[in-house]
Amino acid sequence: MTRDYPDRPIVGVAAVVIEDERVVLVRRGRPPAYGEWSLPGGAVEPGETLEKAVVREVEEEIGLNVEVVEVVAVLDRIFWDQEGQVQYHYVLVDFLCRKTGGKLQASSDAISCAQVPFSALSQYNLTKETREVISKAYQRLSGGTPSIYTVKAATSIQS
Repeated sequence: MTRDYPDRPIVGVAAVVIEDERVVLVRRGRPPAYGEWSLPGGAVEPGETLEKAVVREVEEEIGLNVEVVEVVAVLDRIFWDQEGQVQYHYVLVDFLCRKTGGKLQASSDAISCAQVPFSALSQYNLTKETREVISKAYQRLSGGTPSIYTVKAATSIQS
């Protein structure tokens, strides 16, 4: 199945890695959302669990080793083309993850990556949903009520 114009949604994962009041962001190096800042992650491979997928994607994309803490959010990311056809459709599972090792370094999938202080997040063009996911993860780390998952409405983006 191709990623663009899929015959069904693709399952993807993303990691919210927070350390010292900073969150790890990547600048996407591939469509969809090329050049946009987001959370590190990618597509789940056949036979792979969600947790193994997020651990693998973080290591491949930004060089960090992580362990999964919990699910923060489940949401759709849908992109329509100019003719109104679904060009991309991802069902994303976002995990709060703890860094266990590695060195932050962008791979070929990312233009760049950064550990961004919470106070500087407004300088990054993040989607509303990404900001909400980061906020929920931070609340959880700060002693907030555990979240098993949060289902978000579909995000519609015209490409």
